[in-house]
Amino acid sequence: TWKKQMAIKKRSRVPGVTITQFVERLPAGKSTPDFARKPMTTTVQEGKKAFFKAMVSGEPPPTVTWARNKGEMDDQEKYSTRYDERAREHVLEIVNVKPEQADNYRCFATNEYGQAVCAVTLNVFKNYQYLLLSLFRTVVTRKKQLPQQKEGEIDPKLLELLLSAPKKDYERICLEFGVTDFRWLLKKLKQIKKEREDEQSKVVENLDNIKQIEVKPSGRAEFSFNMKLRDPNSEVNLYKDGTLIPYDDDKNSKHSLQKTGINYLFSIKDPQREDAGFYQVDVEETNVLTTDFQVPDVEFVAKIKDSKVTENEDAIFQCVLSTPLNKITWSKEDVSLEHGGKYEITISEDKLTHTLRIKDCQMADKGAYYAIAGITSSSTSLTIQGTLPFFTKTYWYLSIIKYKSENVKMVNNQFTYDVKESRSCLNTFFLSLSHCQNADRGAQFVRGLSDVNAKVGERAELSCKLNSETSEGCWYKNGNVKIIKDGACHILMIECCKKDDTAVYRFEAEGRKSEATLNIHDPPRLDPDALGEFTNPVIVRVGDNAEWKLPFSGGAPMNIQWYKNDDKLLPAVNVKIDTSDTESQLRLTKCQRKDTGEVKIKIKNEFGVIEAVSRLIVLDKPTPPQGPVEITESAVTSVEFKWKPPKDSGGCPVTNYIIERQQVGRNKWTNLGEIPCTPTYKDTDVDPGRRYCYRIRAKNAEGISDYLQTGDIPAGVLRYPGPPTAPKVASAFKDCINLSWCPPCDTGGTKIMGYNLEKNKTGTNYWSLVNQNGPITDTKHAVKDVFEGAEYQFRVSAINLSGAGEPSIPCEAVIARNPKMRPRFKDRNMKTLMVVKSGNTIRVNINFEASPMPDISWVKDGIPLLKHVTITNSDRGSQLLIPTSERSDSGIYTITVKNIVGQESFSVEIRVTDDPKPPGPVELDENIPGTVTLCWAPSPDEKRDDRLHYMVSKRDSFKSTWRTAADNLFNNKFTVVNIMPGREYYFRVFAKNDMGLSPPSESPEGLNVIHALDFESPPSFIIPLKRRTAPEGYECYMSCAVKGDPTPRVTWYHNNISLNTNTNYHITNVCGVCSLLILRVGPKDNGEYKVIIENKLGNAESSMTLNVRGKL
Repeated sequence: TWKKQMAIKKRSRVPGVTITQFVERLPAGKSTPDFARKPMTTTVQEGKKAFFKAMVSGEPPPTVTWARNKGEMDDQEKYSTRYDERAREHVLEIVNVKPEQADNYRCFATNEYGQAVCAVTLNVFKNYQYLLLSLFRTVVTRKKQLPQQKEGEIDPKLLELLLSAPKKDYERICLEFGVTDFRWLLKKLKQIKKEREDEQSKVVENLDNIKQIEVKPSGRAEFSFNMKLRDPNSEVNLYKDGTLIPYDDDKNSKHSLQKTGINYLFSIKDPQREDAGFYQVDVEETNVLTTDFQVPDVEFVAKIKDSKVTENEDAIFQCVLSTPLNKITWSKEDVSLEHGGKYEITISEDKLTHTLRIKDCQMADKGAYYAIAGITSSSTSLTIQGTLPFFTKTYWYLSIIKYKSENVKMVNNQFTYDVKESRSCLNTFFLSLSHCQNADRGAQFVRGLSDVNAKVGERAELSCKLNSETSEGCWYKNGNVKIIKDGACHILMIECCKKDDTAVYRFEAEGRKSEATLNIHDPPRLDPDALGEFTNPVIVRVGDNAEWKLPFSGGAPMNIQWYKNDDKLLPAVNVKIDTSDTESQLRLTKCQRKDTGEVKIKIKNEFGVIEAVSRLIVLDKPTPPQGPVEITESAVTSVEFKWKPPKDSGGCPVTNYIIERQQVGRNKWTNLGEIPCTPTYKDTDVDPGRRYCYRIRAKNAEGISDYLQTGDIPAGVLRYPGPPTAPKVASAFKDCINLSWCPPCDTGGTKIMGYNLEKNKTGTNYWSLVNQNGPITDTKHAVKDVFEGAEYQFRVSAINLSGAGEPSIPCEAVIARNPKMRPRFKDRNMKTLMVVKSGNTIRVNINFEASPMPDISWVKDGIPLLKHVTITNSDRGSQLLIPTSERSDSGIYTITVKNIVGQESFSVEIRVTDDPKPPGPVELDENIPGTVTLCWAPSPDEKRDDRLHYMVSKRDSFKSTWRTAADNLFNNKFTVVNIMPGREYYFRVFAKNDMGLSPPSESPEGLNVIHALDFESPPSFIIPLKRRTAPEGYECYMSCAVKGDPTPRVTWYHNNISLNTNTNYHITNVCGVCSLLILRVGPKDNGEYKVIIENKLGNAESSMTLNVRGKL
C-alpha cells in the first residue's frame, strides 16, 4: 500500500522512459530503476523470431518484466525471457511470430524504490506483404534528400513547410527557424509554389483542406488532407526524414491511413520522442504535403482547471509550462480551436503561460477541453449555468411569492435555474411574465472580474465590462486606488501595491456584482545601492579575511544560500555565515590563492528567486615560469632562449623577470638583472665553446616567484654554413635577370642572416658581388646590372653569425635578352575610324609588344605612303604623323608588325573633310493635295565627299519651332506629307557630313508660304450595302464604306424606321466603315434596310433586303 500512496514522477536520461519513485527520499547509495538502453521497435516477417533487448540500471538491481497491450504473455512456448550476463541485456524472444502478435509491448524495471517503464512496437508482415515490401525496398527505400543548409542561406526545410502551411502560420514557422522578417521570402515562395503545383497537377486533380500534424486528445498524432488522384491506382508513400515508413489501414498499427472518399487521414499511435521528425507524403515521386512533428521536452507546471460560468459570460482556461513554447494545441474533444471569433488564445511574453478565453459562453460550449503541448496534455471540463432574464427587483419578488418555484434561486440580484429540472414549471413561469418582456434588463456583466497576482511595488489592475456604457457602479476596498471608466469598461488601478492590498474586491452596478481576489506577491528584493556595492570584487592578500554583506527584503520565509564557484558553502572552520530576517553576511578566513573565483548569493521565497554575484581575488606572488626552455640561438658571442609565463600570475600582472647565470663547473651565480615581462632573453656576454646555466624568476607587485632553472646551454664556435643550391633562372630580359635558390641544409648551428650573390660574364675569370649594399635576406633576387645580349653565370653563398660560407655551384649560362614573343597590340580599344578636319594634324599611335625587335611597315589602301607622311618606330610602338592634312589623305592605313615568331596587322580608316557648304536654292517642284515636293541644287562638296547627305526641316504657322522632316537624304528631292489645310509652311535644307551641318538653304521668296488646298466633298458610298439571307436564330452582319468631307452623318433605317436609338441593334462607324449587327435574327427582322449619309454638301443613300430563312 505504501507504494500506491507515494508516486513521484521523475525524468529519465533516455527519451520515452517514465520513472515513478515510490518513496519521498532515497536512502544513501540507493536509486530508482532506469534504462541504460531501451528496446527498439521491430518489424519482422510472419513465422520468424522477434527479439526485444533492454539494459537497465538501479540499486538494488531491478527486476525486469514484460507486458503487451492486447492479450497475455503467459504462454512460454510463444514468449520466453532471459538475462544475458555477458552482454548485460534482458531479452524477450517471440518464437514463430503471428500477425495477431503485432502490438505495443511494455518493459518494466522495478525495485523497492521505484519503477521505470517504456513502450515498444512489434510490426508483423505477412509473407506476401513482406515480399512486396522487400521488392519495393530494392527499388527505393529513401526519397531524395533535401539539400543541406548552406551558411547565409535559407534552410530548405523552411521552404518545404511553408509550401504546405496556411498563410496565418507563416510567421510562427519562420520564427522557429530564426527568420524574423519573412516578407522577402514571399516572392521566391510564390515561384516555388507555382512550380510545385504544376508538378502536382500531373498526378493530382485537386488538393485542399490540408491540416498540419498535431496530437489529439485521444493520444494519436494526426494530419489530414483532401486529395483527388488522377489515377486511383497511384502509389501514396509516407516518409519520415527521407526514410520510407510502412503503414496500413488498421488503427491499432503504429502508422495508419484512414481514407474516406477523398479525405486522407494519417495517424501515429502512441507517439514518442523518437517519432519526432520531418514527415512527407508523396504520390508516386511527387510531394503533396510536408509537415514537421516536434516533440519538445515540456511538462505542465500548472494544469488547466475545471471552470463553471453563467451563460453569456466568458470562461478562461490557463496553464503554465516548464519550457517556453510558441504555440500549444487547444481542443474541444477532437476539434482543434483556433484564435479568433469565439475563442481568444494568448501567450505570455516568456511563452510559459498559455490562456484560452471562450467568449459569451452558451450551453453548446460545455464539455471537455484539452491543452496539448508536444505529447503531454492537460484536460478540464466547462460547466454552463443557465440564467433567467433580469427584470426589476420588485416584480421578481412578487413573481417568486406567486409561483414559489423551488427551481429558481436568486444570486447577486440575478435569478438562476437548473436547466435539467422542472421544464414545465419554468414554461408556465415565463408565460405569466410575458407582459414584462419589454422591461429594462438593467446592467449585466459582459466580462466579470478575474483574480490577479501582483508583486509589491508594482501596478495592479482589475477590470470588468458591462453591457451598457451609461451604467455606473461602485468599487469596494479602501486603499491607494485609481478608478477609470472607459465606456462600458470599469477599471480599478492600484499604482503601487502593498501587502495589505491583498483582498477580495467587488464591483456593483445596478444590483449586479462581480468579485475577484487580488493576491500580492512579495518576492525577494535587493537595494540597488547595496547590490552595486556587493558586485564590486573583493581583493585580499593571501592569509587575509574576506567579507560580504547584503541586506534584502521580501515575504518570509526566506531561503538564503551562498555559493563559491557554483559550489554550495556550508558553515566550516574558515566559512562563517550569519543570516537575519533582513541581512546575510559571509566571512571567509585565511584566504588562499585557490579561493579566487565567483561568490554568489541566492535568495528565494515562495514568490521568486533573486541572485547577486561578486568576485573574490586573492593576491599572491606568481608561480615559477614554465618550461621547457627553448634555445633559439647559440652563436659564438651570444646565446638566446625563451620560456613560458607563469601558470598563475598571482592575481596581478607580471612586471619583470630576474635572470641569474652560472658557468658550468663553477659555484657562483651572477645576477644579470631584470628584464621586461617578455619571456625571452639574449645573453651577449659569453665565451665561445663554454656552457652556461640560467635561473629565471617572475616578479609582480606581491613578490618574487621561485626560480625555473635551465639545462646547460653551450655558446657556439666558429662554424660556417654550407653552400646553398645552385641558383635557378626564373626569367631573363634584356635589362633584368630574376634568380631564386634554396637555403643550405647545413646552417652552421645558427640561423642564416642572409646571402651573397655573385655574377660572372662569360669569357672572363672575375666574379663580382651583386649585392653591394648588404646581404640579401630573401632566397630570390632580380639582377638589373646586366648588358643586353651579354651572357652571365651566377653563384650564391650563405651568411650566418660566423660569416659567409662556401659559394654554390654556378648556374647555367643565361643571356640578357627578352624572351621570344609574337607581336601583339597592347591597346584593346584602338580606334578604327578617325575624322580629321582638313588642315589639321593627323597623329596615329600604335603600341605593341614583340621580341625580338620586329620590322614595322605602313601602307595606305595597299600602297606605300607618300613622302609627306612621317613614321617614327620604337621597340614598343610606332607613330604615323601628317602635319597638315588634305582631303587626298583620306583612306585606310594599315600597320604590319613582324618578327621571327609571327606578325600582326591593324587598320585604321582616316577621313579628311571640311565643314560642308550649303546646297543650292530650294524650289517648290510639285504641289498636290496634302503633300509638297521640294528640290534643291546640290552642295559644291557633294562630288568631293561621298558621305555628304541632306536634312530637311519644316515649320508651320501654328508652331514657332523647326522640326526635322527628313534626314540622310542622298538625292536632291523630297516630298513632305501630312500637310494640314489652312496652315502656312516654311522649309530649310542642310548639307551634312562627318564634321556637322552646313548653313541652311531656305525656300525662295514667294514659295516659303504654302496654302493648303480645300478638300471638301459631298458624301458618297465607296462600297454599298448588299442583299443578305440569314437563318433564323443566327446573327446577321451588314456593312458599307462611305467617304465625304466634312465626315458625313450616318443613319440606319429598317422599313423606314430609324434604328440609331434602338438598343437591339449594335451599330458602329470606324474610319468610314459603317456596320450593323443583329445578334439573333427573327421573322420580325425581315424587310428593307437602308443607310442614309449626309453633310453640308449633300446626301446619299444605299439599301438592301434581308430575308430570314426559317428553321429546318
